[in-house]
Amino acid sequence: MSRSARPVTVLSIIRDCLDALLHPSARYDALTRARHRAFMAPRLLGSLAAFAAFPVYLAMRGAPSAIEVAAFAWLIAPILLSWFLSRTGRYEGAHVLSSLALAGLIMAIAVTTGGIESFAAIWLVVVPLEAALSASRRVAAFASLLALSCVGILILVSQLGWLPPEHVSAAQRGVLMAFGVASATLYAAGLAFGAESLARTSVTLLSREEERYRLLARNMSDVISRHQRNGAVQFISPAVEAMLGMPSAQLHGHGLFDRVHVADRPAYLTALSDAARGDLRSVEFRLRREPTGSERGQVDFIWVEMRCRPLDQDQRRDVTAELEVVAVMRDVTDRKLQEQALDQARSDAEAADAAKTRFLATMSHELRTPLNAIIGFSEMIAQEQTLMLGAAQRKEYAELINDSGQHLLSVVNGILDMSKMESGNFEIASEPFAPRAALMHCCNLLALKARENGVDLITDAPQDLPVMTGDPRAFKQIVLNLVANAVKFTERGGQVTVTAATSASQLTLRISDTGVGIAPDDLKRIGSPFFQAGKTYQRRHEGTGLGLSIVKSLVALHLGELTVQSKLGEGTAVTVKLPLVYTPAQAKPSGSRPSDRMAAESKIATLTPVLRQESQDQPALVKKSA
Repeated sequence: MSRSARPVTVLSIIRDCLDALLHPSARYDALTRARHRAFMAPRLLGSLAAFAAFPVYLAMRGAPSAIEVAAFAWLIAPILLSWFLSRTGRYEGAHVLSSLALAGLIMAIAVTTGGIESFAAIWLVVVPLEAALSASRRVAAFASLLALSCVGILILVSQLGWLPPEHVSAAQRGVLMAFGVASATLYAAGLAFGAESLARTSVTLLSREEERYRLLARNMSDVISRHQRNGAVQFISPAVEAMLGMPSAQLHGHGLFDRVHVADRPAYLTALSDAARGDLRSVEFRLRREPTGSERGQVDFIWVEMRCRPLDQDQRRDVTAELEVVAVMRDVTDRKLQEQALDQARSDAEAADAAKTRFLATMSHELRTPLNAIIGFSEMIAQEQTLMLGAAQRKEYAELINDSGQHLLSVVNGILDMSKMESGNFEIASEPFAPRAALMHCCNLLALKARENGVDLITDAPQDLPVMTGDPRAFKQIVLNLVANAVKFTERGGQVTVTAATSASQLTLRISDTGVGIAPDDLKRIGSPFFQAGKTYQRRHEGTGLGLSIVKSLVALHLGELTVQSKLGEGTAVTVKLPLVYTPAQAKPSGSRPSDRMAAESKIATLTPVLRQESQDQPALVKKSA
């Protein structure tokens, strides 16, 4: 156990000593740190081992020759080279100096031992091999030229006869040649093992780096992609599979561009093109998501934010190729929906504020209608002597005044009811009642207003209308609001027709007029609280815009249907269909808003601008005219 632990401890001590000598620039990169260790370790250890063996060599050899002294003196050079690398961190410079030192030693030995035929000449092959460990083409090219230059110098010196005379026999020459070849081979083998160790370290570090980036690419929610300037995808991270529900391989090339919404493609390509020119760009666009099994046949788009920038120059393999772009995409659909909801809420709040301001600044037509009846009939009673009114007429007018007062109270209650409808707390007080009597009562109540406006009010209510179950007060409010609106927006000499009929289990009310009509754009907003249609006649007719909104909510609460048909300048026809028997069990809970119940039940017909039917086609059974 102790023997196996000892080498690890020694290696750890050596590694710690080498790490202490490393330049600070090489301590934070694993590959650079391994290269610096590989450069310093053999030189320091070899020089120290040679110096340790030098006394033994002197004891066995005796007085050394000049060449031997020069060879041992050269052992100082590796230590100096290690010191240079430790101080400056210049890895390529250290290899250049190492090549010069090795070539200088080889030349010194070769010139004194036979020139190009010297046993040391073979070591010139080692010079470029050692330089190859620098992983630099410039250093390898310099070392190769240096070795070739040394070979040329040795050949030239040998040809010119400038070499000193040799005192070596043929046997000694053979031994020295064998020593030179063997030592050069061993040194080259050491260089090969060092290169293999560096390559293995490089592969290991590269694998770790790739695994780290692969882990990030697979587990991060953002999508990383690499694009050409024209938008073609060269790489896209696997996170796109969770975002779009399709394999990433299908998005290479122009696969991603094909899934960009048509309206957003110019902005998408412009952002990539600008980023390729060196600018940082951010763009939001829609991407088509692949539907799941339950969503087949549906087209679903998600909002994506893409931030793109040009690819760094040092990361590109071919610097002459076209600039490329790196992009990071993120799903921002939830944020876009929240922004849209906030914008819609802001618009609704502004519209509600403006509408309520108009409501507070004007007199409600719902209040003026019964007040006009009260004032008109009370003036007639006050002038009974002038008008020669009889007891029967005074009684009739008093009843109309009482009815108008009751209706005035009901209008105030209606405004309160509107707030209850908006909050979802309005409850239907269902009971049996006669719809014809309620309808006639409402029309009689508005007859005076129609007479004053010069409008014919025609009522068609069959005698055999069945009894219906519902809220009679809500029914009257529906009729009064619709008829009052029709009378108000009909010019003098016009006509308002109110008809009632039954079919199956429904009561159908139709209020048509020959008035000003409603523009198509305004027709889409009819029924919104405090909304008043039309700019051309808005100043001529006062009102709060609550009438049709109350009608729409009351019809929805009765599980009925409301349809508005109108054309500007030709009149309006409103059709209301109510069930003869209101069943509360079919309604939604009172805690939900009427608008939600209308959307869920789909009982309110779409408001579309179509021509109304001519009122003259309806039979007139009861007529209130001027």
